[in-house]
Amino acid sequence: MLALVEIEVLRRDLEKEVAGRRIKEVEIRPGSNAMKILRRHGRRKELQDLLVGAKVEKVARVGRRLLLDLDNDRVLVLDLGESGRLAKTSASDEIATHTHIVIGFTIGGQLRVVDSKKSADIYVVTKKEVEESGGERDFLIDPLEHQFTWQHFSTLLEEREAAMKTLLSDEKFICGLGEIYSDEVLFVSALRYDRMSSKLSSQDVRRLYRALMETLQDALKANGTTWGEQDFRDLHGNPGQYQLELKVYEREGEACRRCRTPIVKAKYEGAFTYFCPQCQS
Repeated sequence: MLALVEIEVLRRDLEKEVAGRRIKEVEIRPGSNAMKILRRHGRRKELQDLLVGAKVEKVARVGRRLLLDLDNDRVLVLDLGESGRLAKTSASDEIATHTHIVIGFTIGGQLRVVDSKKSADIYVVTKKEVEESGGERDFLIDPLEHQFTWQHFSTLLEEREAAMKTLLSDEKFICGLGEIYSDEVLFVSALRYDRMSSKLSSQDVRRLYRALMETLQDALKANGTTWGEQDFRDLHGNPGQYQLELKVYEREGEACRRCRTPIVKAKYEGAFTYFCPQCQS
């Protein structure tokens, strides 16, 4: 599943590439089981009728969901799930395997939805429905939102009694960090994965907040992280570069960049976490 940084990379790409474009045609690929990712719509033609002729006014994001505001009072919602990805192509480009939806614009090529496991959820709703549901906001914190402050973060941490890795990986608490960014943020903030959130000092919280914001902004500048099965690509097929900057994640046995102590891999809640036993406490 793409982390928040990678979704934001796609949002920025979409804002540049499709905002202001009018949809000319929508192809639901035959034989692709596309209706599994269009499960909120009963018929292929339903989605086509809602999109064809509409212009994309702007591209927004609510957590991991991408929202394309249309000029027909509707919103195209793209929830890429565990395996979905987007590709901006020309009409003449070869169609990749597992392409389910092809959206053609009057000018500016095509936007294609590719999903090998059909885990995405693509649907159209009215703008009123988005406003009433808050875009289906199901988390407390989006660390890329401007109104997020360390004081607010401190209050939420004080209300909880959870280990830091557990809390940072909790999608209901903070959206989209995942395994990679939670480990990296904890290393930069010098906090162990098992430190309890309710036991942090104000200095710890400020350090954690700064590490969170700086890590995600650095990852955005690097166009996200392409690593392992995630194999992230931006809208034009380019991989991220932040994997070159990872300090602890999957660096077991390598020397810590701060103190040269070997990075440790520990089993934690059915997965693994990576940390420096000397720098993080």
